[in-house]
Amino acid sequence: MRLLFTLFVLLFTQLFLNMAHASPQTRVSADQRKSHVNQAAPEERRKRKTVAAKNSKKTKTAPVTEQKTQDKNSKKKVKSTELVKRKTTTERSAKTRAESKKEKTLKTTRAESKTERHSKTRTLAKNSTEKAGKKEAYGRHRKGKKFEEDSKPITLSATHKKRYQHAQQTAMTKLMHQVGKPYRWGGTSPNTGFDCSGLVYYAYKDLIRIKMPRTANEMYHLRDAAPVKRGELESGDLVFFRINNRGAADHVGVYVGNGKFIQSPRTGEDIKITSLGDDYWQDHYVGARRVMTPKTIR
Repeated sequence: MRLLFTLFVLLFTQLFLNMAHASPQTRVSADQRKSHVNQAAPEERRKRKTVAAKNSKKTKTAPVTEQKTQDKNSKKKVKSTELVKRKTTTERSAKTRAESKKEKTLKTTRAESKTERHSKTRTLAKNSTEKAGKKEAYGRHRKGKKFEEDSKPITLSATHKKRYQHAQQTAMTKLMHQVGKPYRWGGTSPNTGFDCSGLVYYAYKDLIRIKMPRTANEMYHLRDAAPVKRGELESGDLVFFRINNRGAADHVGVYVGNGKFIQSPRTGEDIKITSLGDDYWQDHYVGARRVMTPKTIR
């Protein structure tokens, strides 16, 4: 029993010693580990800090560099756009200059062509006027017409004088025989009656070589009838009046002499001889034309 007890005590002491030996080592190892950890932690912190600082620097420098590169690219783009704009403006200016030169040349050519045309038309007009002047005058209203009035006396033979006087007498007798007959609009015959122009047409149509018109306005504008001044009227001259404002003249009569003329006035009245000096006829008087001349008689 004693032996067992001693053995038990020995075993217990050995176990206790073993435990005692084992515990400080563990503490030492733990302390060592702690020291190692404590030593490693600041180094790792430093490393981490340096890495973070580097990363932050990189991140800081990267946007700065990116901004710089962007600014450079933008500057390059701006320069390129400015160059393109300058090129386009220069090209446009060159085009506008070329177009302006073309327009100027076209204008000059057009002006030259116009001047040539005007010169041609002028020369043609001159030639036409010269030809017309060379030809016999035809028409009262045409330019260059000069009527041969009594400024130069016409030498007539005795037979021609007799023919002319006979024509005048026959015209006047034909007119005088119609006095008292009624007015008839559009009438040209003694059986029906006459209007103003129909009476003149009836008196002269068979005595002169000129084709006698039918209306008073056409008679007033007759190309082969010479105008006569009021103080130089002779028997047989046509006197014209404007009453209803229809054309230049709308009423006609034949001068008889002594300041009187024969006419077919209007509906409801007869053919009669009236005085040219009346106020009414003086107010509406237009002019006179000489139809029967030694040249126009048949």
